[in-house]
Amino acid sequence: MCWDVTVICPLAESYVNGAAIEAGVAAEVAASRKEAKYADIDSRYVFEPIAVETLGVFNSSARLLLNELGKRISAISGAMTNAGRFGRRQRRFDSIHCCYVSRSFIN
Repeated sequence: MCWDVTVICPLAESYVNGAAIEAGVAAEVAASRKEAKYADIDSRYVFEPIAVETLGVFNSSARLLLNELGKRISAISGAMTNAGRFGRRQRRFDSIHCCYVSRSFIN
């Protein structure tokens, strides 16, 4: 498995219009760009873009990957997983993010 991590600011001029409508738009756009960049990667590799906004929102496929990794690590180690907490935390960030971006856009 290969991944490329990018951190983007949803308040940047190129993202703010979409970010004001829905949290995670900038992360999804950045992840799509990474997928296009690595479209020709050898088929024996699985590529996963990980894009995170500076306000804390991950792209959807990265959230799935991180939740799955957490579950597998917990299953192997016997430790309890924080995957459920990650999902709740992500939704809370999404709500805060929309409010913050909307206020920044209006001001």
